[in-house]
Amino acid sequence: MIDQKSPSRREYRLASLHAVAVLCLITVSSAWAGSYDDFFTAIKRDSPQQVEMLLQRGFDPNTVDPERGETGLILALRGDHAAIATVLMKAPGINLEAKARNGDTALMIAAIKQNKPAVEALIALDAEVNRPGWTALHYAASVGANEIVQLLLDASAYIDAESPNKTTPLMMAARGGHILTVKLLLDEGADATLKNDQGLSAIDLARKFNHVDIVDGLTYQLKRAGKM
Repeated sequence: MIDQKSPSRREYRLASLHAVAVLCLITVSSAWAGSYDDFFTAIKRDSPQQVEMLLQRGFDPNTVDPERGETGLILALRGDHAAIATVLMKAPGINLEAKARNGDTALMIAAIKQNKPAVEALIALDAEVNRPGWTALHYAASVGANEIVQLLLDASAYIDAESPNKTTPLMMAARGGHILTVKLLLDEGADATLKNDQGLSAIDLARKFNHVDIVDGLTYQLKRAGKM
């Protein structure tokens, strides 16, 4: 007959502790999953109180929505949920430089949405104004958001920043037909002679999109400066 030893008291205790640990892990995981759903639902429904409550319970403000690949802050700014964006910007541990899948940051989204208060708040919190590739200044110039363009320049945004295809903010303003933005950038020292990797300058882009007034204005400025 094979002698089978009965489990010792210590083994029983270890097994019990293991079972409790597994149960706790399952409970925490379930609670986290619920909080995760609640967090993004609260943003979608524009409920800053719910977002703040979840953050107070320890929910990570930098959690990314896998469907959109964006943080709660970027989603809030994109959806014009100002109160939620404010709550998240003030959250301990918030990463203002977190990027969406396409590389957009919170400051870039605030700029293209022409959300001046958010841009001001992000700059005050030391959000990065200059970065490789597309920048908040490109985005602000593309929609003719002059006040935001000025805010970014005052925060030392590089005026001739180049996108991956060497497009500058001035080119974006000219392409979009924003003559006052073109003038603002020129007055601040933007270089109208630069060309992108297709060999197109701001004048070329303005001409391509039939913004005759911008073509004339840029031509006059370049001739006046002896650069044309």
